[in-house]
Amino acid sequence: MKKSSASKETAASRKAAAGEKTAAKEAEGKKAEGKKTPAKKAAAAKTPAKEAAAGKTVAKETVAGRTVAKKAAPLKRQAPAKKPAVAPKKAAAAVKGVAPAKTVAPTSPRGESRTALVRRARRIDRELAEVYPYAHPELDFENPFQLVVATVLSAQTTDLRVNQTTPALFAKYPTPEDLAAAVPEEVEEILRPTGFFRAKTRSVIGLSKALTEDFGGEVPGRLEDLVKLPGVGRKTAFVVLGNAFGRPGITVDTHFQRLVRRWRWTEETDPDKIEAAVGALFPKSDWTDLSHHVIWHGRRICHARKPACGACPIAPLCPAYGEGETDPEKAKKLLKYEKGGFPGQRLKPPRAYLDAGGKPALPLGAG
Repeated sequence: MKKSSASKETAASRKAAAGEKTAAKEAEGKKAEGKKTPAKKAAAAKTPAKEAAAGKTVAKETVAGRTVAKKAAPLKRQAPAKKPAVAPKKAAAAVKGVAPAKTVAPTSPRGESRTALVRRARRIDRELAEVYPYAHPELDFENPFQLVVATVLSAQTTDLRVNQTTPALFAKYPTPEDLAAAVPEEVEEILRPTGFFRAKTRSVIGLSKALTEDFGGEVPGRLEDLVKLPGVGRKTAFVVLGNAFGRPGITVDTHFQRLVRRWRWTEETDPDKIEAAVGALFPKSDWTDLSHHVIWHGRRICHARKPACGACPIAPLCPAYGEGETDPEKAKKLLKYEKGGFPGQRLKPPRAYLDAGGKPALPLGAG
């Protein structure tokens, strides 16, 4: 009995010791977990802090982005470039006496070949010939002497003013001999309305003396002889040759110079070089009529300051379209002489001009 009770006590004590050990281990485990938990919580707490910090960084980057955007904002948006005016395929305005242009695509002279330039230039001349079939020299004259004197007087004034002045001059001095023997002061008084009357008086009396002394009182029909006369240059010589003798010549006046450069037939500015450049684009037989067509167009439609682009029959062929008024109705009001319903420059114009609706100019002091 004693042995069994002793063994029981031993077993019980062992179980108790094992239980104590187990309890101690569990207690230690709990303590360890207790210690680890705050660390984990601290780590967890640190993580949101890091995310917050990261958020602040993002915010700073965003702010920086806004700062950059604000710096870029002051760059003002530039207005779109104005589109160049495009010539209509047909003349936009039904202008009295102006034939509408045929349907053609607008032509750009950039990179234009020599052949293309010749074709475009001749096309323009053909179109102008249809618009001005009655084109003629706008100086009144009855013989070569009157034409050369009138052309000299036309410098720095209009053909109209010359035409209003020469009737009195030729009535008193009908021949070179008469004008050569004239009293300068009397001639000056007649020529006063043309401006620069003293210089012009010296020129017409001087050329009259030269004609009388060197050419038997006759106007020569050669360029080299004409340019020797006082006051006569190549322009005046070609006017006389082309219109009094029927010999082709190009008249490079202010209108001719302006238009051939607008049309980009040449970039030359010297009259002699313009004459050579343009002459090379056309047959010699066309030179005189070409001069009339260009000059007439410059006086009536393609003005120096305000060209009437909207009423121009050659607008589709013109690289300078848009330099002037493109509105058809406004452009129509810019037309001059017979194209605008006004009198022309000649007191005695040709019948063809009158038949086309042209009106003669009024004498000096009339109207």
